[in-house]
Amino acid sequence: MIGKPNSFEKRLAKDACRIAMEGGSLLKKFHESRSRTHFCITSKMSSIDLVTDVDRKAEKAIKELIEAAHPDHGIISEEGSSKKSSCGYVWYVDPLDGTTNFIHGYPHFSVSIAVEYEGEIAIGCVYDPLRDELFFAQKGMGARLNGRRIQVSRSSVLDESLLVTGFPYDIRSAPENNITHWNNFLMKARAVRRDGSAALDLCYVAAGRLDGFWEIKLKPWDIAAGLLMVSEAGGKTGDFHGNRIGIFAGEVLADNGHIHKEMIDVLKKGS
Repeated sequence: MIGKPNSFEKRLAKDACRIAMEGGSLLKKFHESRSRTHFCITSKMSSIDLVTDVDRKAEKAIKELIEAAHPDHGIISEEGSSKKSSCGYVWYVDPLDGTTNFIHGYPHFSVSIAVEYEGEIAIGCVYDPLRDELFFAQKGMGARLNGRRIQVSRSSVLDESLLVTGFPYDIRSAPENNITHWNNFLMKARAVRRDGSAALDLCYVAAGRLDGFWEIKLKPWDIAAGLLMVSEAGGKTGDFHGNRIGIFAGEVLADNGHIHKEMIDVLKKGS
């Protein structure tokens, strides 16, 4: 899927964007009615690893839309929905990236959808329903925000850069919890943020709103769309030692390319 998209690839891209936006519309509806509507909250791996019935309803709706449009495609989704592919296409779905934010009414969450073809991510869509921002990337075709081309920032030194990260759900029990890296970057960067949606974090790097991102223990549905977004916007991705990564890496570094080496140097100190 590199080069000028054919008619099927154009349709696939439109379907991915449409489905992400329809999933986001459902999230927005529940967010706006949260003071009047009770939703069920349960824990997964820990007391801070949460899921709501809204996650599951959005996942069900998205899965049904994918199956209606592309019945032979595979699906891998955060809340357990899965289906094998019979044609080489697999959709990675995070129906609500930023569940904790959503639960508390903090207005920063998204739907993330990526389409893989024969082992390579070809399409990425991340939709923020509250800001009505659709981030889209297609392999070899660049990245866009609401139809406009985006590119990474030009910040050339870490001291003048705004970074973002997140923390794993086992932060209270596991020794590898990102706190050392957080402290180290606080001393080296202009500022560091923790926003609670890895998909949006990566898109913000792609759009030049943030200069760099790092995080550990991530899942494929967290990063599949966002990694493509950063690469197509001219940025650089890898692990904490500068090696190339795929969507199953877990350990992720993404930045504008100019501060890549400096970020690796800081990360190595905390390894």
